[in-house]
Amino acid sequence: MTSMPDLAPAARRMTDLLAGVRDFQLTGPTPCAGTSLGALIDHVNGLTLAFTWAAAKNFPEGGTQPPSVDASRLPPDWRTRVPEQLDALAAAWRSPDAWQGMTQAGGIDLPGEQAGNVAMNELVVHGWDIARASGQPYDIGRAEIESCLAFVAPAVEQSGGNGIEGLFGPAVDVPQDAPPLDRLIALTGRDPSWTADRG
Repeated sequence: MTSMPDLAPAARRMTDLLAGVRDFQLTGPTPCAGTSLGALIDHVNGLTLAFTWAAAKNFPEGGTQPPSVDASRLPPDWRTRVPEQLDALAAAWRSPDAWQGMTQAGGIDLPGEQAGNVAMNELVVHGWDIARASGQPYDIGRAEIESCLAFVAPAVEQSGGNGIEGLFGPAVDVPQDAPPLDRLIALTGRDPSWTADRG
C-alpha cells in the first residue's frame, strides 16, 4: 500500500461549499455538461454513502448501484444530511482496514486502496465543480491535488486521454506550465476556465 490520504480536509471543504449554495443556484449549470447543480449535489449525496460502504466493506442488501445524478431525487434535508454523511465518509477512510483487500463502489469491484483514491478524487473534483457553479472560491492544499494527480494521471494515460466511463470525460488540453489544480481538472474532462455565467 503506497499511501493513505486523509479525506477529512476535502470532506470539510465540501461541507463548507454546500453551505454556500443558494437555493436559486440549484437549477443552474455546472462544469459537468448537462448537469444542474442540484443534480450534482444529488450525486455527491449518493457517492458519500457508496464510498462509506466501500470503506467499511458493509453493503446494503441487494448490493450497490452507481450514485444517481438527478435533482428530483435530492433529499429535502440535504443541507444537514450530506454534511453528516461527509463526516462519516472521512471517518470511515481513517481506518487502515478500509485501504486493504477488495471492496465495491457503485456496483464495481475494486481494491480498497483504489476506492479510497477515487473517493478523494470525487470530493476534490466535485468540490471544484460546486465552487465554480455557485461562484465560491476554492482553496485546496497542494498535497490533496498531488494525491489526486497520482491517481488520475496514470488512469488517463492508460485510457489514451479518452476519458474513463463512469468517472470522467476526455481530457482537455492545458499548457505544460498550468497550475496543478488546472491540470487535474483538465485531466478529468473539464475546462479549468469554466464559470457559471459563461456556463
